[in-house]
Amino acid sequence: MSDRWLYAWGLASLGLGGASLIVPLYVVELGGGPATLGVLAAVAAAAGTPGALGVGWLADRTGRRRRYVLAAVGTVAVALTAVPLLDSIAAVVVANAAVWLAFAAAVPVLTLLAVVDTPESAWSDRIARLNEVQGVGWALGLLVGFVVVLAGDRLGWSAIAAQRAVCLVCGASAGVGGLVAVGSLPADSDPDRPGAAPAPRRLRRALRAARPFGVRGASFPFTPRRMDVRGLHPRRFVRRFTPDLAVFFLAVALAFAGFGAFFAPLPAYLAGVGVGDSGVFGLYLALNVAAAAFFGVAATLTARYDVTLVHVSALAVRGVAFPALVVTGGALAPTVALFVAVGFAWAVVAVSAGTLVTRLSPPIVRGEALGVYSALSTFAGGVGSVAGGWLAARGYLWTFGVAGGLVVAGAGVVLLLRRRVGRGRTAGTERTVYSTDGPD
Repeated sequence: MSDRWLYAWGLASLGLGGASLIVPLYVVELGGGPATLGVLAAVAAAAGTPGALGVGWLADRTGRRRRYVLAAVGTVAVALTAVPLLDSIAAVVVANAAVWLAFAAAVPVLTLLAVVDTPESAWSDRIARLNEVQGVGWALGLLVGFVVVLAGDRLGWSAIAAQRAVCLVCGASAGVGGLVAVGSLPADSDPDRPGAAPAPRRLRRALRAARPFGVRGASFPFTPRRMDVRGLHPRRFVRRFTPDLAVFFLAVALAFAGFGAFFAPLPAYLAGVGVGDSGVFGLYLALNVAAAAFFGVAATLTARYDVTLVHVSALAVRGVAFPALVVTGGALAPTVALFVAVGFAWAVVAVSAGTLVTRLSPPIVRGEALGVYSALSTFAGGVGSVAGGWLAARGYLWTFGVAGGLVVAGAGVVLLLRRRVGRGRTAGTERTVYSTDGPD
């Protein structure tokens, strides 16, 4: 299968990467405070989750995957182009929600497109390739934002003019991606034809074997992640839900609430301490690049050492780094170092969390467990973002201290889990991670 349509999605992802940061900065420029940024993030999370579930289900039932992807990319392009024309914060919140609704709706459909009519032996590679293109596009979006804002500074533009220019560039990139997708997306196949769509069990196995999380979660933790919605069986999952998995999900809720509480008001904090828009883009770019560069090391650490201790260590790094950011006062060198450390830690959290969910789940419900992990982390991130925005009225040291405390509390729960189940049951071999034994 040609990779041309993947590059189309890469262009759309470029727009999304830039939008993930420029829209919050634009809201701040319009007069929004950290509480507003918390609402902005929470609304995006709330819009994204049903988009991923509903559109993924419809696309699978109807077989009309192409039109759903085109509609999603078109929505991203139109919404991002509209943002610079809006002077109302409420209207920007709605437009931003439309962007992330469309993004979340496209992700599961694109995952199916990546493997349709492809030999099963190549599914993991195709999904990993999709994730790679999306991650590169996201990082390039941050780079483009940095360049445009920096150029605007050199040309004497106002801050809001430069931000609007970034929005237009992001919208244009998504629009070009849509045009490329029109001519490159594979035609819809007959859903009744044998082999037209992968079996849910086999697709979930491929999702576990491929790298499951991209760099966007490093600084944008409240977006839905890739999941196979066709394989969800709530009653079966509840029957097989184990106490150990419940304990880990408590840790996930605490950690992602902390992530949301930190990242939602962060653009307002950085603006308040004098970090310009170009500097903010540069910091976020450093964070995302660090995460992407460390995924391979994270996989090695997770396979070689006790995965619970690896996971706890990564959470501890983030838990300490969040409040430490206030201590730096925006000083360049220590701030960059902390952002890089937060990015490194994300790579370890993403890999080790997916491994822990897989190992703690009975084989028959591993697919559902990964889907629940995705939904729970998105929901917790949205709740945390609202709390972080509200707490920021009391001061950022308090806010980021609470955020770090939630993450450290999550690490403590994982340590309790390690004592509960014993090292032998959570430090298995790599073969255990991807096992699909048992009926599905």
